[in-house]
Amino acid sequence: MRSSLKITVGGRGSRLSQAQVWEVQGELSKHHLVEFEPYWITTTGDKDLTTSLRSLEKTDFFTREIDELQLQGQFRISIHSAKDLPEPLRPGLTIVALTQGVDSSDSLLFNIDPLPYGAIIGTSSQRREENLRQWRSDLRCVDVRGNIDQRIALVDEGKLDGLVIAEAALIRLGLTHRRRMKIDGAIAQNQGRLAVIAREEDTEMRELFKCIDTR
Repeated sequence: MRSSLKITVGGRGSRLSQAQVWEVQGELSKHHLVEFEPYWITTTGDKDLTTSLRSLEKTDFFTREIDELQLQGQFRISIHSAKDLPEPLRPGLTIVALTQGVDSSDSLLFNIDPLPYGAIIGTSSQRREENLRQWRSDLRCVDVRGNIDQRIALVDEGKLDGLVIAEAALIRLGLTHRRRMKIDGAIAQNQGRLAVIAREEDTEMRELFKCIDTR
C-alpha cells in the first residue's frame, strides 16, 4: 500500500486556525494521500490584545512568527485566513493555493432580539462598523479583541449586546446554531477563503496544491 505524504504545517494555535488547517487537509485528501503534521504557533496578534486592528489591515500582525519559522525551514507550508495575509508577503514566501472556502458574508451575533436602542456592538473593523451604521445609526461600536470563543463570551456575559463575526468562522467552529443575522454591505477581500503558503523554491508543494487552487 502506498504510504501517505507527510507535510509539516505551520498555523496559529486558536481553535479556528486549527479547524482551517484540517479543512485544507480534507480538501487536499480528495486528490492526494497526505497527512498533515501541524506546528501550532502563538503570533504577535495572539499575544497583543490591546492594539486596535483598525489600522493594521494587510500587515504581518497575525503571521510574523509563522513566516519567520517557515523561512527557517521549520515546516513546509503554512495556512492562514486569506483576508489576514500581509501585502506583500514576506520575501521568499508565495501563495500556492487559495481555496474555494465557505460563506464570505459577515454576521451580527446577538442574544437579545430586538437589539435595544444604542446597543453596544463589538467589531474591530471600520468597514464592518460602516455597514452596521447603514442599517442602524444608533448602534455603538467598540473595539474587541481575542479569539472567537473569547469574543462570543463577551456577548454571553452581557458585556456586549452583539458581535460582528465572519460567517465562515461560525461554520468552521460548528456555531451556526447561534442567533444571528447577515449584514449587508462590503465584505473583506477573500473572506472565507484559506491561503496555503510555501517557500518560493518549494516546487513540490506548488505542484501538489494546484488541485485545490481556485485562482
